[in-house]
Amino acid sequence: MNRGLARLLTAYVEGDVIRHTELFIPLRALDLPVGHIVTVLEEMGIFEDDSEPSFERWLAERLEGLAPGIRSEAERWTRILHDGGPRSLPRRVGTVWLYLNRVRPALLEWSDRYDHLREVTRDDVLTHLKALHGHHRRDQLVALRSLFSWAKRNGLIFRNPTSRMKVGQYEYAVLQPLVPEQVNRAVAAATTPATRLILALAAVHAARVAQIGTLMLEDIDIGNRRLTIAGRVRPLDDLILKLLLDRLEHRRTRWPNTANLHLLINNQTANRTTRASNHWISAAMRGQAATLERLRIDRQLEEAMTQGPDPFHLAEVFGLNEKTAMRYADSARQLLLASPGETPGGTVRDAE
Repeated sequence: MNRGLARLLTAYVEGDVIRHTELFIPLRALDLPVGHIVTVLEEMGIFEDDSEPSFERWLAERLEGLAPGIRSEAERWTRILHDGGPRSLPRRVGTVWLYLNRVRPALLEWSDRYDHLREVTRDDVLTHLKALHGHHRRDQLVALRSLFSWAKRNGLIFRNPTSRMKVGQYEYAVLQPLVPEQVNRAVAAATTPATRLILALAAVHAARVAQIGTLMLEDIDIGNRRLTIAGRVRPLDDLILKLLLDRLEHRRTRWPNTANLHLLINNQTANRTTRASNHWISAAMRGQAATLERLRIDRQLEEAMTQGPDPFHLAEVFGLNEKTAMRYADSARQLLLASPGETPGGTVRDAE
């Protein structure tokens, strides 16, 4: 970082501004840390970010190949989803990506014979959906309904071709518990203090990857044996307490002077104050049958099968919404009816 700053500031004169387009290519060519250098320049008040936002590059790529009229209408709709409007709040970037990606196959197909959305008929939509099945059909219909409803409200089309098209209730499969061999292999793959703690948080407290990543040191109360995950206070059992103490000792030894207050840090985030990425947190379990998400699901299913398929209990213990709690309860009920007297086969505590 010092090398990069020396290179950039050698000819610096008071009042100058250093722009992203000026520093990115030369620093990247020398394999210097652009992100850290930009942080220092921002603190000095001499940095100007003139780079093209990633959303703009993505949007231009996704709209490529569409007829000009359809492209213009799809772009306006996507920007409303992204930025919000007079009667709508902005959506999350991930939601915007999903919606445009889902309507793109249909828009590409219609661009071969139409110039504007107002030319698309109900038969065109039905013909396109006929080739789709299951959640693919449902997801594309939801996105198309959003697009055409927006176009109708803004006077871009005369009639909404997706009106009265029923999305239907999505039929979920019965959730299945993990088997002991799958849990054992996941435990064997967790070979560091961080990965062992991550696995236990998912398997014992049903914590999501993002919730694990945002845990702060202040969320741990060793004296009272409590842990706060996503605002909910959980008791610390002996297993989690031991894994927490192991991880804290490793952290103190490895990065004694870090200013990062997140519980889980790595070589990159130890020099910052940001959280570790979801990719890093889930890396050790990637490729395993018992991924962190499967372990989280298995824990909630185990609770429903051992304590009874009561959605109110599940909602209280894990903070689930009504529909999700009912899904776990329904799956547990069907599993108990199919195999009375049996409970899920493997847990992290058993493997330990």
